[in-house]
Amino acid sequence: MLHPARQRQQQNSSSKLMRKNQHARHRDSSVTPWGHESGRDLMREQLAHQAARLMAENGITDYAFAKRKAAKQLGAPDTQHLPSNQEVDLALRSFRALFQHEHHPLILQQLRQQALSAMKLFEPFSPYLTGSVLNGNAGEQSDINLSIYSDDVKAVMMFLLKHKVEFESGEWRTRLMGRQQDLPSFTLQSETGVPVHITVLPENARHSGNRKPESHADIAAVEQLLLEAGASTSTL
Repeated sequence: MLHPARQRQQQNSSSKLMRKNQHARHRDSSVTPWGHESGRDLMREQLAHQAARLMAENGITDYAFAKRKAAKQLGAPDTQHLPSNQEVDLALRSFRALFQHEHHPLILQQLRQQALSAMKLFEPFSPYLTGSVLNGNAGEQSDINLSIYSDDVKAVMMFLLKHKVEFESGEWRTRLMGRQQDLPSFTLQSETGVPVHITVLPENARHSGNRKPESHADIAAVEQLLLEAGASTSTL
């Protein structure tokens, strides 16, 4: 059971975050609406805020787990009206801006620097940064996710062995070119021990035109993000 003071603090944080997001939705029509303020939509919004708080404060990186835990904490463990990952992302971005604006940018900068180092290693395979390190929602416990392109998985493996990089191989199930596929993947560690997940996509996927700047960033784009973040920090 939560201590009353701690419970009030969490409720105040959630209320402040909800007010900020409600104002943001009125101000920015490009944000996907969550529907009318019915009881169902209000529950989805509350769950999104609670899941975001859990991810931000407890280092949870699994969206499904965060949403289920949030539903249990809000007394609705069997609800079918869970928010989408995008809704949780929006709430998480707002939470970090409100309550973690002092230290989160530094954490994100460090993760992006480590991602860039890994990308430069994999430069022969046209690497792209994806996931939370790119979109800005990554925290201290987040992994780095990269996509590379090759029709020869063995060549990637030999490349890793040649550079004496320790790795674990596996598969990653994702939707690619209109269907679910199991793609080869490798997991290695950055210099500071952050897991780096490498998904190997076929060469024809590189020319499919499905990549978007907000979801995929090449080396030049990540370098630009770091440059902009550095300039922003220097002006504070």
